[in-house]
Amino acid sequence: MTNHIQQPAQRKTTVANILLIVGLGILLCGESYFGYRLYTISAEQEQIKEDYSVVNSITFGIFSVDQWREKISDVVGRQVNDFSMTAKQKAALQEQVENQLNGLINKTVAQINKPQKGLGAKLKKLAFNSFVDEDELHAMVPTFSKTIITKINSPASRKRLKGIASSKMDQLEDQTYDKTEIAKNAMTQQMFARYNVSNIADFDQTVKNKVAAIKKLTYNYAYAMLGCVLLALVLWLLLRKKAQLQTTLFIMSLLFAFVLLASSITTTIIEVDARIQTLNFKLLDENIAFSNQVLFFQSKSIMGIIETLIKQPKPDSIMVGALMMIFVIILPALRLLGKGLHVWGNDRLAENKVVRYLAFESGKWDMADVMVVGVAMTYIGLNGILKSQLSNLNMDTGPLKTVTENNSSLQPGYLIFVAYVIFAMVLSYILKRITKPHEKEPQVLDEENVPT
Repeated sequence: MTNHIQQPAQRKTTVANILLIVGLGILLCGESYFGYRLYTISAEQEQIKEDYSVVNSITFGIFSVDQWREKISDVVGRQVNDFSMTAKQKAALQEQVENQLNGLINKTVAQINKPQKGLGAKLKKLAFNSFVDEDELHAMVPTFSKTIITKINSPASRKRLKGIASSKMDQLEDQTYDKTEIAKNAMTQQMFARYNVSNIADFDQTVKNKVAAIKKLTYNYAYAMLGCVLLALVLWLLLRKKAQLQTTLFIMSLLFAFVLLASSITTTIIEVDARIQTLNFKLLDENIAFSNQVLFFQSKSIMGIIETLIKQPKPDSIMVGALMMIFVIILPALRLLGKGLHVWGNDRLAENKVVRYLAFESGKWDMADVMVVGVAMTYIGLNGILKSQLSNLNMDTGPLKTVTENNSSLQPGYLIFVAYVIFAMVLSYILKRITKPHEKEPQVLDEENVPT
């Protein structure tokens, strides 16, 4: 009779576990999909921003002699091509020409009127004084000066003068160069082809649009992941009195935690971006401008940080990277595995010393929570330093004006990593509540429902 009563109850429990697995499996698939999409678009965003930082690097901008040469040459070229005298300038130039001509007449007369020794020189002096009137020469100076100014301002003369000035500028431009022009041309051609644009303005706008769209997607996927995990926790609340479902629920929850961990360590967590937003310099009343000059850009995930440290030639960097790999990635994964083996494994496996140590006692070595604080403190420190240093570059002295910008930020990967740490703590708390020392079978969370 007892067996007949137990069989329907067992079937009911089995069906309930299957339904729970199916429901949580759907949520888990959703979380995995959102995590994968978060990883892919985060990598895409990192690549786009890397491309942007290369194209707009200060090396190819403010620090490039070629760029300054081109901009200054354009300004001078426009000044030459647009050259024309105003009435005031013509009057001032005519006055200078008159002064020069009057001075030349005075010097010539003084030279001729000096005491002469030779017969020929004396005859020249006599002829000059007989036929040339110095006052008449001075009276003719204004007419000569006006004729000269008129000739200078004729279209043919202006064209000739502009040609001379332009040729001299071209010679100076050919003699002024550095090694960035060839590299920049090759790089920009490659980037323009990649983004299907033809100039730097279109490139910047395309990148800006892409980054804005990706940023929105990354946060949507991150929130969707957190929503899936939150639903799993809600199920724990609803089924806290169902002891027969807790093993299945706990194992599935561990899978949720694994997905959170994998996504958080591969997705960008911090981004450091410092740039000179604008630099304006006045030359010949014209503006020479540089914009969006990237001083420094780095975008890293936890795995990216570890990889960078391990690839350093310094032993201390390699050691730090290895320790981060062990205590931030490997040990948390082993702890989740140990919890699963303890709850789901047979008595011998569940009570294995290594399994119990990983499940209950290894938390003191888990540095994931320390990493959360460390990343936050790193961001706060770097952000403060960058703001302080960039503020020193801001200036407005009239001819020169610079405006800096700090775009450093924590990324969605950090949000997911914080969620993993909190979720892992919740699972550790749940594990202690549903198990007792040296018992494999899980106990209900509500003490009123513990079988007597």
